[in-house]
Amino acid sequence: MEIIGHQKQWQFLKKSVEFGKISHAYLFSGQEHLGKKRIALEFVKLINGENFDIGHPDLILIESEKGASIQITATAPPATHQKNEIHISQIRELIQKLSLKPYSALFKVAIIDQAHLMTKEAQHSFLKTLEEPKGKTLLILITEAPKRLLATIPSRCEVIKFSPVKEVEIKSYLRENLSDKDWEEASKFCLGRPGEAVDFISDPQKLENRKKIIKELIKISNSGLAFRFQYAKELSKDSNLREILDIWLSYFRNILLSTINNQQSTINKYSFFKLKNILSQIQNTNFFLTSTNVNPRLALEILMLEL
Repeated sequence: MEIIGHQKQWQFLKKSVEFGKISHAYLFSGQEHLGKKRIALEFVKLINGENFDIGHPDLILIESEKGASIQITATAPPATHQKNEIHISQIRELIQKLSLKPYSALFKVAIIDQAHLMTKEAQHSFLKTLEEPKGKTLLILITEAPKRLLATIPSRCEVIKFSPVKEVEIKSYLRENLSDKDWEEASKFCLGRPGEAVDFISDPQKLENRKKIIKELIKISNSGLAFRFQYAKELSKDSNLREILDIWLSYFRNILLSTINNQQSTINKYSFFKLKNILSQIQNTNFFLTSTNVNPRLALEILMLEL
């Protein structure tokens, strides 16, 4: 599996395996779609062999429970889990699995994706395992928001920070795998995130969907407030809301860069400060939608006032 960028981080991990200096726990920190999970999987393959992948009995992948609320037990009073969280029940199950010896691999591995989504109870439950791992155990936490973790969690991990990859590396990868018509346009959406580039290649329809979303964005930015608020109402129910906001962010960021570089654009009707405000509001909206109980429709209506 090709690794795009992050060579400094990758070489550090490779050498830790070569010299037998593997930490019991790692925290991969950096914004979404940088390829942190991909590197985590390649890292554990270095340790446990090429066949060690998702589905292996010694690899435990913990992700947030999405969708409808989930009742904790059938006999307990009606207590429910909120969606988009990693719950204490998941961590307790993980701890139980880690107490067992590896089935066939050298290390039993747990990868907690979006570790910041662990509830406070889940984080406290996980701490003891992090402090006193049993046997041949390797823990990898992946997060875009390390500040939402208890301070004691990063302090007990080898922290590896990931930053956006240089645009030239993204373009080179896309150029090799997409047509001349598509690769340059796809690179504008990536914003230094290799994960996005991989998605464009594995799912060609994704680029077409993004083009469609941009057309809709241009339409609503040229429409009156009543139309925008109606659009906000419909958008608030969309299960891909975060992805749509991410596309808006890349669109306005590219306009801002064009403005800074004095490049003429027929669609650039925004001032520098207006663009900064829009970008800031999109980021705030995305944060509130994922981190608080804010009403999605209200958050989007506030954003519509900026467009």
